[in-house]
Amino acid sequence: MPSAPSVHTSPFGTTPKGEKATLYTLANAHGITVAITDYGALIVSILTPDREGHFENIALGFDSIEAYFTPEYHSENPHFGASIGRFANRIAGGKFKLDGVTYELPKNDGLHSLHGGTEGFDTRVWKSEILEGKTPSVRFSLHSPDGDQGFPGAMDVSVTYALSDENELTMDFEAVSDKKTIVNFTNHTYYNLAGAGNGTILDHELTIPAVHYTPVDATLIPTGEFKKVEGTPLDFRKPHSIRSRINEVGGEPVGYDHNYVLPDDVGFQLNGEVYEPKSGRVLGIYSDQPGVQLYTSNFLTGKLVGKNGKAYVQHGGICLEPQHFPDSPNKPQFPSVVLGAGETYRTRIAARFGVR
Repeated sequence: MPSAPSVHTSPFGTTPKGEKATLYTLANAHGITVAITDYGALIVSILTPDREGHFENIALGFDSIEAYFTPEYHSENPHFGASIGRFANRIAGGKFKLDGVTYELPKNDGLHSLHGGTEGFDTRVWKSEILEGKTPSVRFSLHSPDGDQGFPGAMDVSVTYALSDENELTMDFEAVSDKKTIVNFTNHTYYNLAGAGNGTILDHELTIPAVHYTPVDATLIPTGEFKKVEGTPLDFRKPHSIRSRINEVGGEPVGYDHNYVLPDDVGFQLNGEVYEPKSGRVLGIYSDQPGVQLYTSNFLTGKLVGKNGKAYVQHGGICLEPQHFPDSPNKPQFPSVVLGAGETYRTRIAARFGVR
């Protein structure tokens, strides 16, 4: 039986540095629960019902923090459920210029910097605070010193998770820096609406309301162009299964890993909707960001074993990551990612759960 909305805490293990991790489980009046750990401010699990009322975890994750530090996890480095910063996605050559100064970043994706560097925000234990109120909420906060991973400015960051009785999980990011810098945050949850570890997401039906995307080179760095999705396998303006055109996308390994350009001047809007026909589960991702990255877990291999002993196979999850465009600091034609000294950066991501 569903219970009153609540936040429950439990131990989640110990990092290799000896830091204790805690799990915060948000529950709403309908029995939906979202578990988040203070390590990486990352989502560990999301339990939602199917059309028959049966609950299943739909987010790829593990039962303890130790699983996020295995050699297998390090080799695949999927960033399951993570809060990504300072800069989501890739920065070409691991460097950018700001006011004439070149900043060098760790190159942790071939020649490029990815998801904030080798020690991005998803590798830190954040401070946490349960917020009072009717809606189960927890705020995670972090201080990033000047020069952290090569980025300028001492930055204070927070992300607040809240789970409403309308079955919406909101993620509110805020950041303030004492120097001009760049910023691009996102959440990197892998969803499988059939249940995490229950096969692939290839038969999920996807809708993305984008007319354009940003094409990339062989190393997944945007060329700087804007191309129409019409006539390409990237066109999801009308819903269709991911399986139907994924082989046309190509890539090594094959799959989607593309940034979509969302409609301008709409504000908070639908970024993408996923529907799983057998369970009836529906997921809508909303944000106020100019783009959303579609990723179909192309680099998963089945070596990672999650909850209930289920392997996470290639195409076993779908990520819809609201964000600014990849390599924006090096592409002046892209929306700016510059944050001025003393200014407050704010962005909201929401995941809405339902059935049909």
